[in-house]
Amino acid sequence: MAYVVQMEKTGGAEVLAYLEKDLAAPGEGEVQIRQSVIGVNFVDIYFRLGMYPLPSLPHVLGLEGAGVVVAVGAGVSDFAPGDRVAYAGLPVGGYADFRNLPAGRLVKIPDNVTDRVAGSNMLRGLTAHMLLNKIYPLQPGDYLLVHSAAGGLGQMLARWAKMLGANVIGTVSSEAKIEVAKAAGVDHVILRKNDSWVAQVKELSGGQGVHFAYDGIGADVLHQTMGAVRPFGVLASLGQAGGAIPAVDVHDIRCISLSRPSVIAYSLDPALYRPAAEDLLARLPSGLANPVGAEYALADAAQAHRDLEAGRTTGSVVLVP
Repeated sequence: MAYVVQMEKTGGAEVLAYLEKDLAAPGEGEVQIRQSVIGVNFVDIYFRLGMYPLPSLPHVLGLEGAGVVVAVGAGVSDFAPGDRVAYAGLPVGGYADFRNLPAGRLVKIPDNVTDRVAGSNMLRGLTAHMLLNKIYPLQPGDYLLVHSAAGGLGQMLARWAKMLGANVIGTVSSEAKIEVAKAAGVDHVILRKNDSWVAQVKELSGGQGVHFAYDGIGADVLHQTMGAVRPFGVLASLGQAGGAIPAVDVHDIRCISLSRPSVIAYSLDPALYRPAAEDLLARLPSGLANPVGAEYALADAAQAHRDLEAGRTTGSVVLVP
């Protein structure tokens, strides 16, 4: 048996139900883990709302976690009971105290990394790895613009970018989040509600705009951000926390590159996933890890969704079985 949080239909946080379900023994190529920490991410909200399709309903949400191996299926030789492991990506189903996963999805946690740190940083860490290595290989001295710089991914991007020697400009939605962003390494923090934020970004980046910009807000912010990127720079659109991503006319893009990457697709490529995950886990003890900004019991997943959706959280958000 396993305790899970599943949704019977799409909708608001109220569709999430905490219940007990049968859990089969791990099948061929599978590993069963007892989870100690489960990450909550904005992509979970997109699945809950129906913006991203699930294989079927009812379904358990969750794309990230860490725990201990309790059993292995036939053909599994890389893992054994007692191993500490973490994962990110498909299949969806992380909101559970016990779950079965394909062995290829798991990575062993180094001795100098706790389950809590690994399980709360995997998905955002892989996203940051994708953005800063695959989408735009950030170089020392480059200017990076990070929206929602006090959020989980925003803080991770800022820390990683500073390790690479970049200049980080961040925007936040309220004054209360300014110090959080600065603590993550953001060099200059701008209140996004200020109508002059694009001009401020250009001024702070030598008048030319940034080399690389990350936008997870969507709505009008995507078009506005195009004006903050220098010629031949890159803008990555990776979310729509503030509203639907608008249609983009190719003539509006000007002399920049616009990317719409997917960390789920990134994690599904074995040649990318394992090296990226191992690189991330090796870097976490050196100051890259996000602090846990909010912790909830597994049974309180709906409240975690409400708080994340309303922008009441900073850093990583986790469920603890």
